[in-house]
Amino acid sequence: MKFFARVPNIDFMAQRKVGLAVSSVLTIATILLLIFRGLNFGIDFTGGVLVEVAYPQAVELDDVRSHLEKGGYERAVVQYFGTTQDVLIRLPPAANANSAEVSSRILEALDARNENIELRRIDFVGPQVGEELTEKGALALLVAFIGIAIYIMLRFEWKFSVGAVSALIHDALMALGFLSIFWVEFDLTTLAAILALIGYSNNETIVIYDRVRENLISQRRADIFEVVNLSINQTLLRSVITHLTTLLVLTALLLMGGASVHSFSVALIVGVIVATYSSIYVSTGLAIVLGISREDLLPPKEEAIDESP
Repeated sequence: MKFFARVPNIDFMAQRKVGLAVSSVLTIATILLLIFRGLNFGIDFTGGVLVEVAYPQAVELDDVRSHLEKGGYERAVVQYFGTTQDVLIRLPPAANANSAEVSSRILEALDARNENIELRRIDFVGPQVGEELTEKGALALLVAFIGIAIYIMLRFEWKFSVGAVSALIHDALMALGFLSIFWVEFDLTTLAAILALIGYSNNETIVIYDRVRENLISQRRADIFEVVNLSINQTLLRSVITHLTTLLVLTALLLMGGASVHSFSVALIVGVIVATYSSIYVSTGLAIVLGISREDLLPPKEEAIDESP
């Protein structure tokens, strides 16, 4: 066809029913997985112990983690606190242990006597803090979904809005399902990754929607399937370059960023891969199922002004 003269001619919409069916099955399976298996919530959500220590010189976080693992603290979260000499250690809740016992065990694990390590503070964080973070995190996701739905509905049309929000929910659920299957720790950085994924996925959908709207108006002889295929093919090179460069950055972050950003990187890598698929088969595919047409996007006709006396 002449519409595809200068772009690839891949018939994405030929598999739209299969794509939507697969997405539906995966979404239901993920919801069941999250209900019965749940997520591996980190200390940010479950509460725990915060320990701040000061080294006489700069220290590598991997060395601190190694000492803690040998001392029996495999789930410790270690990060710098201001400088490379000050280290903040977060531990799971300590059952039937007071601050003196926990601090002595931590200092013993770190070999504090030989390393001249100073204990700055130790705080116990109760589970009620985690519950508050969970509620605020869920509220943040809800507000993001509602805001994006309103934006797309005002900019395009409600059928596009339903498709876009469905794709966002789909992408977030797939990322959470992956984290649940492989029991990757879910902490505040992971929540930030899910929120970033929503924005990333929405941007990809908006690019395709913009091209669909332009082609529905300009290509008046093409049906809706031809227009959508044309729009996806026109944005395909841009999408491939964007996804590959994003995945390169995230892979580097995963391999060299350390344990503190591990779950953040994993969640975004999975999300970017899933967003590539959902922007084609979930957002646009669902809009087609809802009956999007050229008339939905045409500007309203101006009524003729009656100038007769």
